[in-house]
Amino acid sequence: MNDYVIRVAASLSDLSPKAWNGLLSAEVEPSPFMRYEYLAALHESGSATPESGWTPQFITLWRGDELQAACPAYIKTHSYGEYVFDWAWANAYEQHWLAYYPKAVVAVPFTPVPGARLLARNAQARTLLVQALVAWCKKEELSSLHLLFGAEADIAACTEAGLMLRNTVQFHWTNAAPEAPDGTTGYRDFESFLASLSHDKRKKIRQERRKVAEAGVTFRWSRGADIAPSDWDFFYRCYARTYREHGNPPYLSRDFFRRMADTMPEAWLLFVAERAGKPIAASLIALSTHADDALVAYGRYWGALERVDCLHFEACYYQPLAWCIAHGARRFEGGAQGEHKMARALMPVKTTSAHWLAHPAFANAVERFLEGEGEGIENYMDHLGERSPFKAG
Repeated sequence: MNDYVIRVAASLSDLSPKAWNGLLSAEVEPSPFMRYEYLAALHESGSATPESGWTPQFITLWRGDELQAACPAYIKTHSYGEYVFDWAWANAYEQHWLAYYPKAVVAVPFTPVPGARLLARNAQARTLLVQALVAWCKKEELSSLHLLFGAEADIAACTEAGLMLRNTVQFHWTNAAPEAPDGTTGYRDFESFLASLSHDKRKKIRQERRKVAEAGVTFRWSRGADIAPSDWDFFYRCYARTYREHGNPPYLSRDFFRRMADTMPEAWLLFVAERAGKPIAASLIALSTHADDALVAYGRYWGALERVDCLHFEACYYQPLAWCIAHGARRFEGGAQGEHKMARALMPVKTTSAHWLAHPAFANAVERFLEGEGEGIENYMDHLGERSPFKAG
């Protein structure tokens, strides 16, 4: 590291948007959630702040005046909004009169979407960034470091640095027609997608869609700058209601979405459900924004002001999948957890996080735990693979 310098910035405003997004654009499938504008909106809207338990620290690697690597790191005083659950680890620390919090998390707050977390010009810079993260955690006397939902290159760098790996399972849909004779991919339309499914799954989806249609519900969609301010307002009512129905305040403020509409509108697709001309539900989908890559859609948020049987499935799966097919999207990622998504042809995918614990004895105990958990995940994946919704052979 003779010619590299590590710097820690307390605010994203200390860094250049062009330099940050330049690193991101060089990654494989650059995630819209790691864009400078997205992270800045989380902080400036009051959604991810020290007051909400997310103290941002941006770890950067420089060679001269050129940014070589960077990542968002957060000092956390809780484990909410992460989606890789370590509550048992925190409880074990507490039972031994040790402090698990504060800890460090390299992640996008409230966003369980796999992708690059360690933005770097090359593998060497990425490895040095991991080493800098561990050194920073030791200096700040943090209990642990957790890199969540990392890309393959991130996980390789973490493995080289000796971090422990942990797998979880998500469910993603791929736009690949298995019957295409000429090697092309992509379903022709929603009916051709249904034709690829087993009879019982195809029948179930048609029944669910019919219930929504017979209830008099129709859908319209808007993308990017075409999403009206009134539609953003309506969506937020739905989004906030979903959280409050579960007894929690919403993670994201209305101002966050206002900033999204202003700074990266091209990353959003909104579906609004209407009955008798009145909006009753909405689902918001994120879209990849890098022009050189195939389109990827990400299921993010939904909510409803009225209860209609199967409306959730229509708003969050069938409408987005039909849109993805019509617009040539390569993949639809359904978000965290949810075995029920397999019935809608979202298939299991392993996601990976990396972990470092400062306490040697706890690190050894967690390593043993992860070995057993990893075997369980493999068995779970095998079990899910036996339940494919697609036609046999």
